[in-house]
Amino acid sequence: MNILFVHQNMPGQYRELVQWLAATGQHRIYFLTQRKNAPTLPGVETRKYETHRTPAKDAYGLSRVWEEAVGAGFGAAVAAKRLEVQEGFRPDIVIGHVGWGELTFFKQIWADVPIIGFFEYYYNITGGSVGFDPEEPVSDHAPFLMQARNAVPLANIETVDMGHCPTYWQRDRFPRSFHDRMYVCHDGIRTDKLLPNPDVSLGLGRLDRELTREDEVLTYVSRNLERTRGFHIFMRALPHILRERPEARVLIVGGNEVSYGGKSRHPGGLRAEMEAEVGRNIDWDRVHFLGNIPYPQYKKMIQLSRCHIYLTMPFVLSWSLLESMSMGATIVASDVAPVREAITHGETGLLVDFFDPEALAAQAVEVLARPQDFAHIGKAARDHVVREYDFLTRCLPEHISQINKLVPADKRIQMPA
Repeated sequence: MNILFVHQNMPGQYRELVQWLAATGQHRIYFLTQRKNAPTLPGVETRKYETHRTPAKDAYGLSRVWEEAVGAGFGAAVAAKRLEVQEGFRPDIVIGHVGWGELTFFKQIWADVPIIGFFEYYYNITGGSVGFDPEEPVSDHAPFLMQARNAVPLANIETVDMGHCPTYWQRDRFPRSFHDRMYVCHDGIRTDKLLPNPDVSLGLGRLDRELTREDEVLTYVSRNLERTRGFHIFMRALPHILRERPEARVLIVGGNEVSYGGKSRHPGGLRAEMEAEVGRNIDWDRVHFLGNIPYPQYKKMIQLSRCHIYLTMPFVLSWSLLESMSMGATIVASDVAPVREAITHGETGLLVDFFDPEALAAQAVEVLARPQDFAHIGKAARDHVVREYDFLTRCLPEHISQINKLVPADKRIQMPA
């Protein structure tokens, strides 16, 4: 079968699916992306597309996102047509993310080619990250700006033949009229590769020995250290944790940019803002900011963690939460709806009020002090992820089933016995 993937930041949510399909050797696969340093994947032909237009700096706020989306959409459509004219590639199915408008005009190129679109987020003024934190008040214009962003999924629900959401919480953010045209299935976690490791060790630059499972390690991971992922709450909890646990060592992963939400007003970013707020009460010799680290090092960090902190406002779940569960971590997480879809308090994790750093600290201290009393939680977390989110046994069969519903019988993908 000829399969075309479309995602501005290749491979995005298709990291596992595209590689599995390519590894079968049974398909001709192309991937359209804007990413300049896109990874080279065996069996996948990567092609860059250029957005046709970007909004001016003074573009009207209510139409800015739509203008950017149609510029990306037209650029992707031109590149798609070029694949057929210049390379003789006409897909049997298109699979892509709708969020940046890349799929908007694909039916104008191939009216009869089915499309599965990834619907990640629908912006509402209540129930999500916007307006959740009173420290980040919203303007009177926020409801209008958010609904203007929804022009892209509203247009693309008519473009796709089937929509896809990774969680029920994300699906339920969209209007009910969308639901019958969507299937819910996570991208998938490679639980066969993300395993607990009691013998793990990790070296850090300013320590003269490697850390092991015998050490009292607390971990926090986010793509960027930002409010949406609760970094400010985590930092406010640290003085209490470090005071109560004098042997604890804290490993923090994340960049200093902003992926979601507003920027800090501090010139040094949120990290600098929080260091100024709580720094005098923190033993910095036991706190390690690791920045963005290679994936193998990240895995080791989670495997040796005695207590892993995962905080988020009501927003898209991070892969890191499910990956940490797969590796058997004892997780203390924020008690918000998207997290409750993956974690049951006291069974597969421990949930605390997002806005209560003292409760977060108290729960983390308890786990650090008595790890044996919480060891069953990490095992149950892994069992849950294997059962509900494993790529090979749970998610892949569902994604293949949805693809096969849209293509002719002679094109259908065969799952291994």
